[in-house]
Amino acid sequence: MARFVRWAALTAATALLVTGCSSGSDGDSDSKGEETGSGTPSAPSSDSAAPLPDSLTSQKLDWGGCEATDDSAAPGGDWQCATLKVPLDWAEPEGKTIGVALIRSKATGDDRIGSLLFNFGGPGGSGISMMPYYSSTVSTLHKRYDLVSFDPRGVAASEGVRCRSDKEIQAAEAVDATPDTAAEETAYLKDAADFAKGCAASAGKLMAHVSTTDTARDMDLMRQVLGDAKMHYFGISYGTELGGVYAHLFPENVGRLVLDAVVDPSADTVDHAKHQARGFQRALNNYLKSTGQDPAEGSRKIADLLERIDANPLPTSSKRKLTQTLAVTGIVLPLYSESSWPTLTSALEAAEAGDGSELLALADGYNDRDASGNYGTTTHSQRVISCLDAKQRPTVAQTKKLLPEFEKISPVFGTFLGWDTAGWCHEWPVPGQHDDPEVSAPGAEPVLVVGNTGDPATPYEGARKMADELGEGVGVVLTWKGEGHGAYGSGSECVDSAVDDYLLSGTVPKDGKVCS
Repeated sequence: MARFVRWAALTAATALLVTGCSSGSDGDSDSKGEETGSGTPSAPSSDSAAPLPDSLTSQKLDWGGCEATDDSAAPGGDWQCATLKVPLDWAEPEGKTIGVALIRSKATGDDRIGSLLFNFGGPGGSGISMMPYYSSTVSTLHKRYDLVSFDPRGVAASEGVRCRSDKEIQAAEAVDATPDTAAEETAYLKDAADFAKGCAASAGKLMAHVSTTDTARDMDLMRQVLGDAKMHYFGISYGTELGGVYAHLFPENVGRLVLDAVVDPSADTVDHAKHQARGFQRALNNYLKSTGQDPAEGSRKIADLLERIDANPLPTSSKRKLTQTLAVTGIVLPLYSESSWPTLTSALEAAEAGDGSELLALADGYNDRDASGNYGTTTHSQRVISCLDAKQRPTVAQTKKLLPEFEKISPVFGTFLGWDTAGWCHEWPVPGQHDDPEVSAPGAEPVLVVGNTGDPATPYEGARKMADELGEGVGVVLTWKGEGHGAYGSGSECVDSAVDDYLLSGTVPKDGKVCS
């Protein structure tokens, strides 16, 4: 079961659809001395247990050629990869270490500012796979920044977690994620518990050390080892939560931070699910309007189609069946980008005619399944990280009471997202850490928070919440009246120019600036 949350690297969704169906400080790093940790070591924050040993802060990165990953071929050109040593347990920085995989391409121009670190979302998205793909979008920034990204702990090349086999994943697709009977409910909860057991067996001791806070601490060690006095960062989707947590832990080290497609840091598990139901329904309504349909009537038509598929899954050209859960997932993917709406029209028309092939292909894209039946592990890492972060664990009884509210918010996505609150971390073997993350960053330099009014996965309201929680004088909101997940690189010259000016010259736009 793939959750419609935060992983969202908008570029990944777009690629699948196209191919398949005054702040900061310039010159804060020496471009010639970057192999050694020459940045300013940060004092431990109030949450930190101990100062870091020199064996970590002074480590040298052995940059070399990058290897192919499960998701992509080895990048050529100027891309280099290395492994950073980080503590397994940040409470014991001199204890056991694990590796965090990094990728970079050096600045193409002479007037280098430093490193610009990217996180593309998730949790669970691979920066190693995504960074070369995204580099064309940030080519202007590449002139003055080394482009750097990473696989966070528990993800892909960084001690990645695999909770079940490809065969088990495909078998689980038959489990109804919106159970209507006692038997379906039992199967749904058993599948969730089995997934948790598989994650625990795969992750072992790492299971308790893959939180967003752990990764934020890894990032500050990266900053030091890369030789940067300040952290310059571009976070997308879940990457905005990670950036906010970093700013809270290390406000004195904040340089130029851009948070695009913003997760609401004040929301707990249930609130996040409600936000997503609103966001995807809002995007669906806008899609339906674009086709000349009344949103309420069009949504009812889609909801009726999903009910029929629930009772009788549709045949497909692959001989696999399109279940209701896969159909909902297939509808979600094209909503990430307005340019993909025609794909959704074609898939829905085919499904109405009794052929589930196009919706299944879209669902496979979202679920990271290739033509050979091999699945990626993004959703595995996502669940391991998010269930360690989130303390709230709604029971089935609590979820059932919430379902009418979810259905009212969205007749198409509400039931799925409502049930997800009970199933996602069901019988999870480690407790969650908080109801919502702390992102207040008093004293930090201004952080640019970019919200898109038509964002389905991280609804626009989260941008203002993030800015408010970062604190007065820190969070600065830039609004784009657009469609799709994220704003930068999505076709708005106004947004791109404002972000570029901020990152390249430190020019902070006026709080509340709107790009239409």
